[in-house]
Amino acid sequence: MVPTITAFENSPDGGQGHARDMRVRWALEEVGQPYDVRLVSFEALKQSPHRSLQPFGQIPTYQDGDLILFESGAIVLHIARNHPGLLPDDANAQARAAAWLFCALNTVEPPIVEREQAPYVERGQSWFNAERLTFLDDRVRIRLADFSARLGDAEWLEGAFSAGDLMMVMVLRRLNGSGLLEEFPNLFAYVARGEARPAFQRAFEAQAAVARAARKD
Repeated sequence: MVPTITAFENSPDGGQGHARDMRVRWALEEVGQPYDVRLVSFEALKQSPHRSLQPFGQIPTYQDGDLILFESGAIVLHIARNHPGLLPDDANAQARAAAWLFCALNTVEPPIVEREQAPYVERGQSWFNAERLTFLDDRVRIRLADFSARLGDAEWLEGAFSAGDLMMVMVLRRLNGSGLLEEFPNLFAYVARGEARPAFQRAFEAQAAVARAARKD
C-alpha cells in the first residue's frame, strides 16, 4: 500500500522547501518509497476531517493503511525504522541517529524558529528592536557553535547519512539568507551536502511544483 501524506495547498514559504512536509517527502525519496500527497487548504486544516488526523490542524500527516501519524519527526523516524537507508545497521548507532533527530527538533530548531518569526509576531511591540534581534541571533549562534564543534570535519553524524542528518539539515537550512550559517563553514558545507543529495532534489522539486501551481491559480 502506498502511504499518503498531507501538504499545504498553498504553502506560506512559496516553494522554498521549508514547510514540514518536505522532511517527510525527503525521507520517502531516500528510501525509495512511492507516496501520494493530499493537498489541504488553510480552511480545511482547521476542520474536523483533518483534525481527526492532526488534532492541532497542521501538516504533515502520514497515513498507511490503519496507521495515522502526525509530527514530522515521528513520521521520519517511522519511515527510517521500516525501510533501509536512513538508519545505521549497528543498534547503538541507530539510537544515536534517533537522538540527533530529536536534537534537531528540540534543541536546535526552537531558537531558529523564534528568530524567524519574531519580525512577524513581535513587530509593533515595545520590546521589539535591534537589541532584541541581536539577542535572538546570539541564541542561534550558541546552538550553531556547539553543533559545529561536535560535527567537526565529519561528513555526516553517524558515518553514513541518516535520519538524524536529514532532520538537522532541514532545520539548519531555515537559516538560508540570514548570514548566520556562513559563520560556520563546516555547517554551511554540511547543509550544502544534504541539499545536493538526489533524494532531496526530488522532494524539493515536488514541493516547489505545488507552489508553482498555486501561483498560477
